[in-house]
Amino acid sequence: MPNINLFKTPRTLSVLLATVISILAGFAFYLLKSSNENLLLTTLAFTFFVFTGLFLSSLLFINLFVIKRIKPLFKALYVSEKDYDLIDELDHNHLLEKLEHDIKVWAESKTEEIDRLKQMERYRKEFLGNVSHELKTPIFNIQGYVLTLLDGGLEDPTVNRKYLERTEKSINRLIGIVEDLELISKLEAGELQLNLERFNIVELVKETFDSLEERAKKRSIALRIKDVPDKLQWVYADKKRIQQVLYNLIINSINYGIDGGVTTVSISDIGNRIQVDVNDNGIGIPSKDVPRIFERFYRVDKSRSREQGGTGLGLAIVKHIIEGHKQIITVKSTPKKGTTFSFTLNKPVAKS
Repeated sequence: MPNINLFKTPRTLSVLLATVISILAGFAFYLLKSSNENLLLTTLAFTFFVFTGLFLSSLLFINLFVIKRIKPLFKALYVSEKDYDLIDELDHNHLLEKLEHDIKVWAESKTEEIDRLKQMERYRKEFLGNVSHELKTPIFNIQGYVLTLLDGGLEDPTVNRKYLERTEKSINRLIGIVEDLELISKLEAGELQLNLERFNIVELVKETFDSLEERAKKRSIALRIKDVPDKLQWVYADKKRIQQVLYNLIINSINYGIDGGVTTVSISDIGNRIQVDVNDNGIGIPSKDVPRIFERFYRVDKSRSREQGGTGLGLAIVKHIIEGHKQIITVKSTPKKGTTFSFTLNKPVAKS
């Protein structure tokens, strides 16, 4: 049985109020006019007159004040081309109760939306500040080197070559930041096309190890790949982009590893996909930083990251590339024990 509250339906309320007041008015009229011969008829006529007047007045009040205030809320919450008769809606559908509930839900959703927008605005400001800082550092370095050369360093053979090499290094860093920004913009906009092909992931890992061997040796970090059965060595993905993923994850493990540490890549079978794990026994990531490490320019250890020459976009690019393959990437880390990045790739479709 529906929950009916008579005092929340305007017509019913108007009738009740008009009935009570008109009966009281009629009773008072009867007492005051007791000498009248047609007293009963006059009293009934007076009562009916009072009832009609009160009923119409209350409905007019509802139309002028209540409905006038409800209608904008009603239209805002229930967008429809239908021209609603709100009086009927209020009487038959208990719209006031529904409207109250929906306004609360609407207000809560808007509050959440405002909180999200505020958070996005904070991230936007932080991102712009980071971009400015990342670009400013190599630009100011270049400016300093060039001014030194112009002020006489160009004629000094012990200075000119060293400063030109430093200038080149800063220019390369600047180019790297711009290229990474361009790449991540394309990835976020979905403009970067993936060239999917069948390739050997183990061989790709080995190629990446070779390119980073000298860097790892400087810190005596061993690069290892666990033995992988032949059937798990093949994947179906964009080889160039996955190499970029491996490069960024492995170089990240070197930068944040410990001297004499180990970086290990392992591959496992998870049904119609394979999982690639890049593990190190380095300094790890504090739990408060883990949710944000895939953000653009977010750095756990800012000073150490810049010393290593990173752009701060590597992990953000990794995440977008993996998501572009419609796969997932996760991270597990324990401070002072190490970090493991895991991502999945599709296996090649078996030939029929």
